[in-house]
Amino acid sequence: MKIDWNKKYTTIAIYSLLVICTSISFYLAVVQFTKLSELLNSFFTILKPFIIGFSMAYLLNFVQSFFERNISRISNGKMKLKVVRFLSLLVTYITVSIVIVLFFKFVLPQIAESISILIRDFPMIVNNLYHQIDKFISNVDISPSARDAINTQVNIIGKKSIDFATNFMPYFANFFVNIVKGVWNLVLGLIISIYILADKEGFYCLCKKFLSAMLTDERTDRILYIVRLSNDILGKFIVGKIIDSAIIAFITFMALSITNMPYKILLTFIIGVTNVIPFFGPFIGAVPSIFIVLFVDPVKALWLSIIILIIQQLDGNVIGPKILGGSIGISSFWILFSLLLAGKFFGIVGMVLGVPVFAIIHTIVGENVNDRLIKKGLPTDKREYENR
Repeated sequence: MKIDWNKKYTTIAIYSLLVICTSISFYLAVVQFTKLSELLNSFFTILKPFIIGFSMAYLLNFVQSFFERNISRISNGKMKLKVVRFLSLLVTYITVSIVIVLFFKFVLPQIAESISILIRDFPMIVNNLYHQIDKFISNVDISPSARDAINTQVNIIGKKSIDFATNFMPYFANFFVNIVKGVWNLVLGLIISIYILADKEGFYCLCKKFLSAMLTDERTDRILYIVRLSNDILGKFIVGKIIDSAIIAFITFMALSITNMPYKILLTFIIGVTNVIPFFGPFIGAVPSIFIVLFVDPVKALWLSIIILIIQQLDGNVIGPKILGGSIGISSFWILFSLLLAGKFFGIVGMVLGVPVFAIIHTIVGENVNDRLIKKGLPTDKREYENR
């Protein structure tokens, strides 16, 4: 029997059924929250290799596209696309493998050694700091009660610092244990990323085919435009930030080597990695670096502060604008807003990706607002609304 969907009572019945099913699903989700969480965790565990693979493919696509363009240019277009794709993939993964091997062979051992030395010498460093503070307090004209209060607070801070340093090494070791446990997911992710990059046009066409079947042409074009815009902003930001941080790390290492700074590999790593975070990155990297050197040599800590200030001014005014250009396209206020908001909910990952994601949303909303204003015959320049 054919159902007449336009009948009043049939429509009411369908909506009632949907409301009842939704209510039951919501009730079961609340009551069986623990089981639902376990089910979701199992689901995301299964998807983890695919998430890793997609992320690796997205990042490596910029490297692979670079090699692909140059191989095509060198061959004057005489090579077949499959051959060019195979060679570019091969060179990409060889390059990435060399970088990873060099990091684990030369950089990581130096970082681990610096941390081990710092933890080993930390009690002696704290004792020297006690001595310096006692010497300073004895030369200052303050009451005995104030002197005792300061000494008590210094002792508490020193004890907490030693406890932190003592417990840091197990945390550091546990971090690498978790990395080793995730090796299988990384291997699967690597294999998945190769499949994605080998046939990226095919995946794009498949997604476009699905959207064209399910949506109107106008909505399909709009979604594809948003995807291209997101890829352009996010891709330029990520690649630019990685290159910018690598340059800053190199300059920092050279400066620390010339000034014979202690723990220079560890300090370079901290400053280089935290530089990826916009706005707050330099401060996040500078504070622990200065404190590490301060415990060893206060004079060199002052020199380190000057070095970091000069490098960050160079990065903010010369290197950063040259590399990143206008890839963000939002003001400092919105950068700060997006950092605080994304950092609150998503931590470090949010602080890194919050700015480009907000820039994408800001651009899309701005374009929609301008389109509506144009349809109403109103100006799109915000300065036009100052005296309206």
